Amino acid sequence: MSIQERVSGGFQPGRRKAVSVDSSALVKSGFLVPEDRFLLVLEPNMEGVDLVSWARSQREALERQLLAHGGILFRGFSVGSAQQFQDVARAICEDLIDYNERAAPRNEVEKSVYTSTEFPADQHIPMHHEMSYAHNWPTKIWFYCAQPPAERGRTPVADDRKVLNRIDPAIRRRFVEKKVMYVRNYGEGVDLPWQEAFQTDDPAVVEEYCRKARMTFEWKDKNRLRTRTIRPATVQHPKTGDTIWFNHAHMFHVSNLQPSVREVLLAEFREDELPRNAFYGDGSPIEPSVLEEIRGVYEEVALRFDWQQGDILMLDNFLSSHGREPFAGPRKILVAMGELFTSQE
Repeated sequence: MSIQERVSGGFQPGRRKAVSVDSSALVKSGFLVPEDRFLLVLEPNMEGVDLVSWARSQREALERQLLAHGGILFRGFSVGSAQQFQDVARAICEDLIDYNERAAPRNEVEKSVYTSTEFPADQHIPMHHEMSYAHNWPTKIWFYCAQPPAERGRTPVADDRKVLNRIDPAIRRRFVEKKVMYVRNYGEGVDLPWQEAFQTDDPAVVEEYCRKARMTFEWKDKNRLRTRTIRPATVQHPKTGDTIWFNHAHMFHVSNLQPSVREVLLAEFREDELPRNAFYGDGSPIEPSVLEEIRGVYEEVALRFDWQQGDILMLDNFLSSHGREPFAGPRKILVAMGELFTSQE
């Protein structure tokens, strides 16, 4: 049966009400921000609910809710391991995918289950869609809280149906017309080597990948690699038809680096020789003020919540973006991705 919500007060402490989700009323639902209705929250309505079996039986209903709300937070279920997390993700989407053309270091802990981006704890990761710099990307992405951080370390999420309309129309038109060029230099000693990014030691495999992905490549001295690719700034959701601001320009651009790091790199490399950078599709520079405005829009619409042990967050990777706050103490968030979408642009 479909998920039938019977609450108007939403998901708030002291105001939760049971919702009939199936014939057994096993699960209740609500929202972190009731008036917004972005990010549905599902909790067991009784002890012992098997999330894997329930999710498998409710797959079609969950798909509809994901498209309607952009994300679903499963909270309070007994999910205690990476294997169980993998089982939940596969109950909803059997087609879990590997992480290729990597932009950040990760470790695989189970088949197609990875650690979240392993950047230093004191660094902020801006809002972004997973792999929006690539020619294909996951339609769905899951996050699992194996160990909540002691301080901060939240994974803010944003409803990208709101983002596009908040960006200055002149900026939108410029990006749509020119698109975005991503330039990456692998093996410069400060970013991923190409062997890790493409998960191979064979240059021929990399070259074939680049050709299929419509990327230009150039082998440099000392076994280094430079790639260039032009991607659209917006995409259309294949099921809802929504036009989404969908690119990594504000992530890859040199202005996203901490000032001290940026100064050191620019003293050594030209802008097109940096480990990664973004330009307009015609090769002209993107104004830092424009990218700062885009980052600001994402922050304006970001929704934040504290991780709880065992939480699973499922996002539609078109409709929702995510980031990471700095944190203190141990933090372990795992990631799985599924339903590969290949762009024709």
